[in-house]
Amino acid sequence: MTAALPPTVLRNVLTALMLAIFLGALDQTIVAVSMPAISAQFNDVTLLAWVISGYMVAMTIAVPIYGKLGDLYGRRRMILTGTALFTLASVACGLAQDMPQLVLARVVQGIGAGGMVSVSQAIIGDFVPPRERGRYQGYFSSMYALASVAGPVLGGWLTEYLSWRWVFWINLPLGLVALWVIHRALDGLSVKRREAQVDYLGAVLMIIGLGSLLLGITLVGQGHAWLSTPVLVLMGCALLGLLVFVAHERRCREPLLPMSLFGNRVAVLCWCVIFFASFQSISLTMLMPLRYQGITGAGADSAALHLLPLAMGLPIGAFTGGRMTSRTGRFKPQILFGALLMPLTIAAMALTPPQSGLLSALFMLLTGIACGLQFPTSLVGTQSAVASQDIGVATSTTNLFRSLGGAMGVACMSSLLLALLHQGGFEMLGNPLLGSLKAGEADPLTQARLLETFRYLLLASAGASLLGLLAALALPDKQLRGR
Repeated sequence: MTAALPPTVLRNVLTALMLAIFLGALDQTIVAVSMPAISAQFNDVTLLAWVISGYMVAMTIAVPIYGKLGDLYGRRRMILTGTALFTLASVACGLAQDMPQLVLARVVQGIGAGGMVSVSQAIIGDFVPPRERGRYQGYFSSMYALASVAGPVLGGWLTEYLSWRWVFWINLPLGLVALWVIHRALDGLSVKRREAQVDYLGAVLMIIGLGSLLLGITLVGQGHAWLSTPVLVLMGCALLGLLVFVAHERRCREPLLPMSLFGNRVAVLCWCVIFFASFQSISLTMLMPLRYQGITGAGADSAALHLLPLAMGLPIGAFTGGRMTSRTGRFKPQILFGALLMPLTIAAMALTPPQSGLLSALFMLLTGIACGLQFPTSLVGTQSAVASQDIGVATSTTNLFRSLGGAMGVACMSSLLLALLHQGGFEMLGNPLLGSLKAGEADPLTQARLLETFRYLLLASAGASLLGLLAALALPDKQLRGR
């Protein structure tokens, strides 16, 4: 770790990095509400889901690659590269004339966002002592929460009163401001870099392995069966690609992802914790509006307000967890409390009908707090457990497991939802992932059956969160160094 920065400089750096993370996170949520307008203009629904999935897949794959390149060539160069690529790709999205062009531009945009998100968090690991990192990582987690709330609202307003293209055009001034702020804030800071050969073969193998895995997961989330031919082919490619990748990384002189990190017990357990925390937070963000709309018959605007307590709980938990980590110098108690709280609150949500507004909001708020307690503290635990030269790749691997957890959560919960709806005789409701649940128009018996279906789904989600609790229990309770 380099020398600590003066408070004023650190504040400027923090502002620049929070802006970069907010931009990268915002484009995961702002596009969703403009999808009907996009499909109507291009008259194409076959590639519509990939407008969001392409961005997520590209961002997930790019994260570990940026982490390693930042370790080798300096993080300032990498975050500026990622921000510039994101901004240029946003312009391409706004200019797209058909669906394939838009999907391709979104993939490039996701590649840029991967650098903005992963390198930002690694920079804090360079200049802040381990004991103080929880506070700053809490600020970063609040940017994710803010983006989850602001994205749908801003996207809906821009699409309604201007055009869906402004969902992307707005990134041009924001991206240029981010480039200027990052350039100014990081200018003159000492650059950690070392000359080495980039593991290009490892990057290709990782792209094949993780790309196939995430594409297969995305297809399942869109309604394909786990045993369907496209999913099996992609999963086979993923398994083969990742096995060859691991074998190559063991022999490579400068590995993209050092396999020695997976021998670090603290890091691996923190990755398991953040995987299941993200599994829950992302899948619940998808499920709870569907549950509310399906059972009460409310509109999309009411469903967004229903989700607000969950989004508010995330920054509350992240801020509290970060402060407690800095104050006590320990990260396990916050992680363990969040992992213990999560299955209890999800089970409580399952047993509480969405019409019970106050009680349902309370349990959603507590679930958000439980997630928030685990995100920044798991990252701090990982960074404190690895050598300083591996902070970048360890941080990007943490973000990789966070993205994988979210993708797996959406795929598993949505496929289970489709199976339960089919078993319950709800084929007439259509694909719930496209927002076509119309139970509010049905009789009370149908609504009761829907309530039971979502109850089973949430109880299954609570059961999955117990795996994260086991990982939290196994974490060593270590004292962080430095203040």
